[in-house]
Amino acid sequence: MTVVGVDGCKAGWIAVRRDPGAVPSAAVFPNFAALLDALPADATVAVDMPIGLRDLSLRGGRGPEALVRPLLGNRQSSVFAIPSRAALYAHTDGFTTIEAWYAAHRQASEVAKATSDPPRGVSIQAFGIFAKIREIDAVLIARPELRSRVFESHPEVAFCRLNGDQAMCLPKKIRGVINPAGMAERKALLCQHGYIRGFLDQAPPRGAAADDFVDAAAMMLIAGRIASGEAKPFPDPPLADRFGIPVAIWA
Repeated sequence: MTVVGVDGCKAGWIAVRRDPGAVPSAAVFPNFAALLDALPADATVAVDMPIGLRDLSLRGGRGPEALVRPLLGNRQSSVFAIPSRAALYAHTDGFTTIEAWYAAHRQASEVAKATSDPPRGVSIQAFGIFAKIREIDAVLIARPELRSRVFESHPEVAFCRLNGDQAMCLPKKIRGVINPAGMAERKALLCQHGYIRGFLDQAPPRGAAADDFVDAAAMMLIAGRIASGEAKPFPDPPLADRFGIPVAIWA
């Protein structure tokens, strides 16, 4: 079975793919639908992006976030609290100015506070991925058959699980800049699970950053764990949103 790990990137989505009997490959796609259309019908996909949106956000987010954070130690801040569906869709227009961006963030935060218990706004980091969350959401609403093939994961949860349930010691980035030591730590772990270092050390495809590439590589291993029945969902069993889309982080 083809297994695919996916992460959002500047140009759209980066996918690391392994077909049966083949070495992994990497490519960037402009949108999530195009990525899925390039895959075999039975491919298993693990993506670093929240999937499934609750109507009421609880303490810590949708539910999965609060379950995985305690596993991650100093890395737990990488798991964003995702607000309600209404907050995600409070503002869907493009942004032409930074002022418009911050105004939309304030609007989403107000809606989030009104649809969470206890009331909580939206971090600017979480707001930055809203458009990509909506992109996957639209695909899974329109194509329910994909819900058994496309699974949410999270890189730091993935690395933790691949590392014998021990969180990574070092951050991938420090103040927004790649941390070579943190990247080396993660690449070494990925090599323990079958990757060739030369593959991981290559320049990422145009439009993706080095950390996007490494995260997608980790997601591919989780896709393999899901396909083989080794992966665990948080929570177990998964929750579901009002469209029936599963809500769980797999690793």
